[in-house]
Amino acid sequence: MGTREVYEEKLRSGNLFHEPTLNPGLGSPRCPRCFSFVNPTPSGEWAITPVLHDATKVAGAGVGGMLGAVHGFNRGLPFIKKHVKGSMLIHLLVGLPPLLLFSGAAALFGGYTVPKLSQLSVTSYYASSSASYYTISQATSYIEDNYSSQQEKPK
Repeated sequence: MGTREVYEEKLRSGNLFHEPTLNPGLGSPRCPRCFSFVNPTPSGEWAITPVLHDATKVAGAGVGGMLGAVHGFNRGLPFIKKHVKGSMLIHLLVGLPPLLLFSGAAALFGGYTVPKLSQLSVTSYYASSSASYYTISQATSYIEDNYSSQQEKPK
């Protein structure tokens, strides 16, 4: 790791592999209020913030894992019970590893797709908004051009 003096010397010499943060040595600088990057990479105005991306990833993983576990219990354990003879403990021991794998896969899928869907919704909102502004602008300029050309014509 190093002492504070070593860190300050590296900071002065510019010999760091990352930018300093509010808490030195922890990666890129972040805002203390919202934890978004202070100097974010230019990804356009249509991108969701890193905080929203992380929040939707956590929510998606939680919901996906929960739904996977419920579906596994409702569908998987009766299947195991039908095909494996023995006590309920044997059914649980045989059915638990596939249930955990299925639940984990559902959590991964939810953690991946929910941020992508939120990005898609933000992008489609901005695209439709800009398209409607463009359409209204074109219609307005067409009406103004026709009105001004009618005003210029002598009767």
